[in-house]
Amino acid sequence: MKIKDITLTQEKIRLKTPFITALREVHYAEFIRVKVVCDDGSFAYGEAPATKAITGETLESISSAVEALRSSLVDKEIEDALEVLHKAYCGSSAKAALDMAFVMLLAKQKKQTLCEFFAIKDKSALQTDITISLNEKAKMLQDAKDAFDAGMKILKIKLGADIIHAIEVTKLLDKELREAELLIDANQAWSLEETLQYLEGIQECRIALLEQPVKADELEALKMITQKSRVPILADEAVFTFEDARKVVAMGAADMINIKLMKCGGVTKAMEILEYARKKGRTCMLGSMIEGPYSINITLYLAFAYRDVVKFIDLDSPLLYEKLPQELDFIYDGATISFKEQ
Repeated sequence: MKIKDITLTQEKIRLKTPFITALREVHYAEFIRVKVVCDDGSFAYGEAPATKAITGETLESISSAVEALRSSLVDKEIEDALEVLHKAYCGSSAKAALDMAFVMLLAKQKKQTLCEFFAIKDKSALQTDITISLNEKAKMLQDAKDAFDAGMKILKIKLGADIIHAIEVTKLLDKELREAELLIDANQAWSLEETLQYLEGIQECRIALLEQPVKADELEALKMITQKSRVPILADEAVFTFEDARKVVAMGAADMINIKLMKCGGVTKAMEILEYARKKGRTCMLGSMIEGPYSINITLYLAFAYRDVVKFIDLDSPLLYEKLPQELDFIYDGATISFKEQ
């Protein structure tokens, strides 16, 4: 089973409302969709969004990277193509798009469903969080209440550089939504001192975790925060690769790791980190950018396959779409995710 052709298109899906964090504001899920066709007629798709603020990639750079790799991948067996791909020097999102397509083709080559390929035994429903975008306090409270009333019990709260605003929003949500589970994401917006100020200010609040408060390369500061915090600390932008994950764990720089296909370079690399976390007894968040349906779809298979390791699922992109796509093998009933076919 050899690769015959690789083509790509640029796609976009309108969001219901703007997605706003400390790093960016997004109105569409925009991504490159890759189609890999094999000599037996089988094919699979992969996708990669442009998240320049995080991975440094644009739609143009992802397209260019895939185009540049095409000649070295065509006529290769799938296993060989994976090896070539992960030795290549290009952006992690471009690699992720090709990697996920190759993984799906490996399953087809083995005549396995993705459930069989990932050895999924437990198909009982999972819960994703829902993102509450950064905004003024009243708007964030209303958005959080609307989400909670719609059945979203795990709320991922995006906070920005204004620490006073961050503390006030957290206190407000904790007071008004006592039954919600609050995940706080600062997206690298704070310094060490500001993070400690925030933790002091919300010490009476019920917070499930605090995600990446400081810059990605400030591991010593992250470690100090982790040591001082009663709230579990989640490393996101600080962990792209397996080596990053191992370093964060070895240092004790964070309690948990957020794994995203677009950061680590695809399904095969995410599985390496998940296996390592399982071995080390560490729990993870399995997250995403604002991604297309095929990349969310295969990440959900990982969530079901590693449910013993994945404590939180941040795969709410389909809930943010103006219209739910048909490409998913899963049903989103609010925050509850289940297989279309059991």
